[in-house]
Amino acid sequence: MIEKIELPWLLSFQSVFERRSFKQAAEALGLPSSNVSRHVALLEETLNVRLLERTTRRMSPTEAGQTLYDQTLPLLAALDEGLEGICKQGQEVSGHLRVLMPDLPILAKQLASFCARYPDLTLSCDTGLVPTKGLLDGFDVVLQFGRGGLDDSDWVATELMRWPSVVVATPELVTRYEGHLSLENLVNLPCITSLSALSGSPWVFKNGKQTSTIHVTSQYRVNSAHIAKEAALSGLGFAILPQQICHADIQQGKLIALTFDKTPEDLVLYAYSGRLKHSARKVKALLDHLHFEKIHTR
Repeated sequence: MIEKIELPWLLSFQSVFERRSFKQAAEALGLPSSNVSRHVALLEETLNVRLLERTTRRMSPTEAGQTLYDQTLPLLAALDEGLEGICKQGQEVSGHLRVLMPDLPILAKQLASFCARYPDLTLSCDTGLVPTKGLLDGFDVVLQFGRGGLDDSDWVATELMRWPSVVVATPELVTRYEGHLSLENLVNLPCITSLSALSGSPWVFKNGKQTSTIHVTSQYRVNSAHIAKEAALSGLGFAILPQQICHADIQQGKLIALTFDKTPEDLVLYAYSGRLKHSARKVKALLDHLHFEKIHTR
């Protein structure tokens, strides 16, 4: 039966019942009187029972009308309260926020400061450098590294932080392969690559807006820039690293930054979320918070 009844019919009936007037009910609902009258008529027709007795001088509910009002009033009130609650979740920074992100100290601080700012929020945070789960698994926001162009996706990618990168090696390794240090020869040189992060082995370089990908090979593959740097310092191969983590080693002469006709693409941290227009306020607030912090972490 319920699939045959439309909500506007019940709302119109409730308003007429309480005001004993189609005109006043229509004004309260912001509808033409003809619409309200038609709603009540359709409700009576579908239920096959008279709900309101109408005369030129007065209007009164029938026994069936009184019963319908008494039984639907609390149901409609509960439905309205539930919808208001859902709407409130979208407008206020509250509820349960699920985040998947790399285990980085800088992100830990930002996430803690965000939750301290919004005490009505509860948080579940899973960590992983290469997420095997994502937004379809119930996470509201997924933070992930990228280098170069982004794959097509139904999700919105928001850039949070960017690190210029450089190819480095020990002075001994540079001397050993002197004369062979070119982008074309990188595929034949010992390189240190990611295991599964950043799509594995490809190194991406840029020249203006143009990019090129080099599929280097490696016997040393890790999902950590810090582990990769230690391998580079040990002379295990050439590594592409954020300048920030190897700047001191370059200054001290422990590593040499190589120059090619193209430069390595920046390492970028992205936040993936659903379409922002329909995202809950908690998601928008987190992205705003992380985007603001970007200014202070470059």
